[in-house]
Order: sequence, then C-alpha cells, then structure tokens
Amino acid sequence: MPYWINLIVGVISAVVSAGFGAILIPYLKKLKVGAHILEIGPRWQKDKEGTPLMGGFMFAASTVIASLAGCALISRYRSANMLEVPENAVLKLLLGLGVSVCFLLIGFADDYIKVVKKRNQGFNVKAKSVCQAIVVVLYLAGLHFLGDTTKVVIPFLGEVDLGVFYYIIMAVAIYGFVNAVNLTDGVDGLCGSVTLIYAAAFALVFALLGDWEYSAFATAVAGGCLGFLVWNLHPAKVFMGDTGSMFLGGCVVALGFASGLELLIPLIGIIYLIEAMSDVIQIGSFKLRHKRVFKMAPIHHHFELSGWSEYKIVFVFSAVTLAAGILGVAATVVYLK
Repeated sequence: MPYWINLIVGVISAVVSAGFGAILIPYLKKLKVGAHILEIGPRWQKDKEGTPLMGGFMFAASTVIASLAGCALISRYRSANMLEVPENAVLKLLLGLGVSVCFLLIGFADDYIKVVKKRNQGFNVKAKSVCQAIVVVLYLAGLHFLGDTTKVVIPFLGEVDLGVFYYIIMAVAIYGFVNAVNLTDGVDGLCGSVTLIYAAAFALVFALLGDWEYSAFATAVAGGCLGFLVWNLHPAKVFMGDTGSMFLGGCVVALGFASGLELLIPLIGIIYLIEAMSDVIQIGSFKLRHKRVFKMAPIHHHFELSGWSEYKIVFVFSAVTLAAGILGVAATVVYLK
C-alpha cells in the first residue's frame, strides 16, 4: 500500500483539527464553557480558570473524517490494483471508531455537568463507571462477533489462549487504560503529545502487519492530536476536557486490540500506565499509612510541584513514549520474523 495514503490522512486530520479550533474556541467562549480548577492543585493552575473545555471535539471530528477518507482511498487503491480486501476490515475500523465515540459521549456528559454546575467533579463516579462498563462489554462483544480470538501474544512464550479469562482480563484493562488516558490530561499539551506519538507508533505497527485501514486510523489520531496542539500547547487556549481524553482513551484501546498484540498497549502506552499507577499508589498509601508518596498525583503534578515547567514535563513524557514506541515497533518486527 503506498505511503501517500497515510500522508494524506494525517494532513487531512491535522488541518481539520486545527481549522476546527478557529471556529470552536470562539463559540465555546461565547457559551462560557470554561474549566473550573480545583483548589487543591498547584496555585498557578488557577490562572487557567475559565479556559474553554470540550476542545476534544476538534480531533474527534478530524479523526473520524480522516479515517473514513483513508478507508475510501485504500478501497479505491485495492480495486484499481485488483487486491484482495481483508475480511471485515471496514467493520473492524467502524468498531474502533464506534467505541471511541461512545467514550467521547460519556466524557461530554461529564464536561457538560462540570460546566452547568460550575464544579470540577462532573459525572457521578458510579454512573460514569456503569456507562463505561457497558461500552467495554459491547466492544468486547463486537470483537468476538468479528472473529477476535482469546489468544494473547506473550514474549518468549508465543500465543497463549486465555479462554473466557481473556474477556475478564481485557475488560479490566480497557476500563483501566481509558481512565489512565483521562488522568494524563492534566498539563497543557501533555495528553495530546503523548497520544500523538502512541498513535504514530501504532501506524507503523499496522503498516508492518499489513492492516492499512487501522494504519490510516492511527495516522488520523496522530494528525488530529497534532492539529489540536496548535491550540493546546502551553499556554493552552482550549482544553480537550473529558470529551477529548475519553475519546483518545477509546482510540488507544481500539488501536491496541485491533493489532492483536495487546501487550503493546502497556509498552507503548507506558506513560498512561505510570500516571494511573501513581494515582493508585498515592491513594493506597494515604489510606493505609496516612502518608503521601508523591507531592500530588497523578505523577505529572508531582513533577510540576517539584519545579518542572509544563514544557519540560511534556518533553520528557513524550521522549519516554517515543522510546517505548520504538521498542514496540521493534518488538513487532521480531514477532513477524
């Protein structure tokens, strides 16, 4: 498959995302859809009070548009060159987009409550968890319907069939990683930068696997994040909100599961894992020992309170993701040999 299709997809997504910002941000300001900053955070974060929320619609729209455009280009190329169409290729892509949009809707509900109630704590935690659980179950059911196996590729052990335990373990993993991506959105440009690199790495992984629909999807996610960063790098003119971070969480999971190499999710997404674990460790330590391990959790706030600038946090976390992405692509090459 020619490289120019991915290039076109990435450019379309970046341009649509950045261009949409020029329209959406003034509209959000007019509606006074601004963020409310918690008092417990770093004091300088209060300067961001009122920054428009729900900017995630920018890259969500661009990802869907660019992915479908890429799918159409790939279909035409296969038709013109009389190439075989992989079974359920389009349905699998639609499932990935669908689960991401479902998580976006949950995030939007959360943001809407924050804006209307003027408080940082949005959707009721139990209600939010129930909605997420329903989406997770439907997604796993969709994967099963499309012929997904219960086997997991484990280094040095090969494929291990987990049977029914696959769905239990993966349900917990999906729930955890979607919320881990949500936790990563706490510093200007952080979640967008990390996810850009994560998606770019998976674009290469899917190219190696010959799954061009998902390679285009991954490229669309990366391009959408790039366009969003035009508006979200420090000082941010808009926040993605839960609308955006939940959508990206869905994308992160969908890309990992579609590859059939689920263990690449915690490898390439190591930053998401660290962010989530820092929160778990902090809460567990405080409940058991009444002591905090970090100055503040998730861990990006610990570094922020330690004197790191937002630029430094984004650069270091992105560099770690880049290194992990290179390892993930290398692992895929080894797996295919």
